[in-house]
Amino acid sequence: MRKTVLLMAIVCLLSTRLFAQSSQSTVWGAWFHTQRLSDKWGVAFDGQFRSADDVKYLRNILLRPSVAYYFDNNHVASLGYAYIGTNGRSPLDEKTFRPESRIWEQFVISHKVGRNISLSHRFRLEQRFLGNTSTGDAESNDNLFSQRFRYFVRGIVPFKKDSVFSKGIYLAAQNELFLNLQNKSKLNDSFYDQNRAFIAIGYRFSKKFDIEAGYLNHYSKSPNSIYITNHVAQLVVYTRF
Repeated sequence: MRKTVLLMAIVCLLSTRLFAQSSQSTVWGAWFHTQRLSDKWGVAFDGQFRSADDVKYLRNILLRPSVAYYFDNNHVASLGYAYIGTNGRSPLDEKTFRPESRIWEQFVISHKVGRNISLSHRFRLEQRFLGNTSTGDAESNDNLFSQRFRYFVRGIVPFKKDSVFSKGIYLAAQNELFLNLQNKSKLNDSFYDQNRAFIAIGYRFSKKFDIEAGYLNHYSKSPNSIYITNHVAQLVVYTRF
């Protein structure tokens, strides 16, 4: 089963490169926190920082709080908000900035495969409010509303064969597909938006703290119909209370 999870990750990484026309190299960092308040309720937050190509500047800042309802430990529904600030450069190399707010709903299903492999599936619907792009003292009129669907699958394979994994090294493999549902003509004119495949080595210090480092292949279609492969070195921290 470990070979199956690893093969899935390798296939995802290779398949995203077949049609790439341009490439980038970036660094991403992320912190994901979940806080259980009771048997049924909890909150979560993640903060992410993403560089531009060749780590020239900080391109994205993402802040995403949410509230969660636990049907049980393996079935969780969430409602949340996200703020995304995107820094860029104009054709004249002027600094640009575009804010985005999102409301999102998701449902997560978790289960075991075999004795010690954890697998989770996440289904997320986003309502995106993209603001105007500002350049210096000028501001464009390109704000729009759109909706997007995301499907995420993630597997964790501990190196140590225990029925309860509480500490040690593990392999993490995941893939997330993004699909434009509304106003795609004003985004990249495509139902397909992007795909992110990630493979990493992690260490679980306790049931409350994990850290991972690995490679993420980010394959997306740009507004000018160019497919871009973004090679990402990513560091991720998970905390749970």
